[in-house]
Amino acid sequence: MDEQMPRKPRLLVVTSMFPRWVNDSEPGFVFELCRRLTAEFEVRVIGPHAKGAAAAETIDGVEVERYRYASEWMETLAYEGGIMPKLRRQRWKWLLVPLLLVAQYHAVRRQTRHWRPDVVHAHWIIPQGMIAALACRGRPGPRLIVTAHGGDLFALKGRWFDRVKRWVVAKAEAVTVVGWAMHGMLKALCDDITKVHVEPMGVDLRERFTPPVPPARVDGEILFVGRLVENKGVNVLLAAMPSILTRRPDSRLIIAGFGPEEPALRAQVEALAIQDRVTFVGPVSHSALPELYRRVSVCVAPFVTTKSGVEEGFGLVVVEAIGCECPVVASDIPAVRDIYGDQRQGLVESGNVAALAEAVIQVLSNSREASERVRALRLRICAHFDWSQVALRYARLLLGKS
Repeated sequence: MDEQMPRKPRLLVVTSMFPRWVNDSEPGFVFELCRRLTAEFEVRVIGPHAKGAAAAETIDGVEVERYRYASEWMETLAYEGGIMPKLRRQRWKWLLVPLLLVAQYHAVRRQTRHWRPDVVHAHWIIPQGMIAALACRGRPGPRLIVTAHGGDLFALKGRWFDRVKRWVVAKAEAVTVVGWAMHGMLKALCDDITKVHVEPMGVDLRERFTPPVPPARVDGEILFVGRLVENKGVNVLLAAMPSILTRRPDSRLIIAGFGPEEPALRAQVEALAIQDRVTFVGPVSHSALPELYRRVSVCVAPFVTTKSGVEEGFGLVVVEAIGCECPVVASDIPAVRDIYGDQRQGLVESGNVAALAEAVIQVLSNSREASERVRALRLRICAHFDWSQVALRYARLLLGKS
């Protein structure tokens, strides 16, 4: 009689950002990590429901359950720009917050009681880490690992939030942050800094985000990719466009993304009278992104720090563009420095319109030199940010081997 194969350990992932359906344009880094972890774990994801999404399904071996927290037409708190930007712009949505928190708690509690995961991985300290820590209390339950992505550390400030974050970090066996700037911030919240690990999210640099063969870029095309929220700095890029067009009148800006800042950005385009030089293409699926990166002359990531302290936690778009050997101009912020290492050419002072315009013009005017720099940079990022390496490090951490 054949011996029964031992079951894989069970991993419950709690998140507020996950593809609503196959080939969704929502950021997919949590899903990409989960599907690679299926080699080591039985993976089940708990996330909020949204209109058009299935309540339960399996995608690439990842079980997904989406909890309901309101009538379907009102389930608009998560996705399409993120929770915090929506709360700042549409204050009535604060009414949805307790509904989401209670529904998330019951969903996680139900899974910990009946499915009995061996480990829970909560993405974002607040609210998912807080909810997971509450739901895992009591009997000896699953180990808790929490990942901070930036907004939970940079935006949620104040005595109450600090107490909650400190409590969550204390309850977690390990905490990961996606950049070194956040590692420093956690020192004030963590009694045992040895439990904090810097582990970025990954990018598929082997099959998806790869260079064009043969190289064929459209001269003068400038690309922005990302959510249209304040800390992405699209308004700074638009402000730089008149200067860019003065010296490179053939230039055209493509804005790929969506979010709550879109009406204000469209109004800015009209005020600058550059409607014929700027195109909003809306959300772009992950499968279509590489073709954009391979086509344009330069990708711009003009990240800024908002008045409330929100800044980019990890410049995923920058890694994707470099993976396709697309020249990049980006803000000189900690998250981007983590990517570039000592190779800092192409980084500009955050929020400096004149410096951003000049850097873009230099790339457009010296395309061969820019291409040589990005090829060298790609060698660095493959060793640090390819999913094959990132998933391996996360698997070891979740298995308790790190």
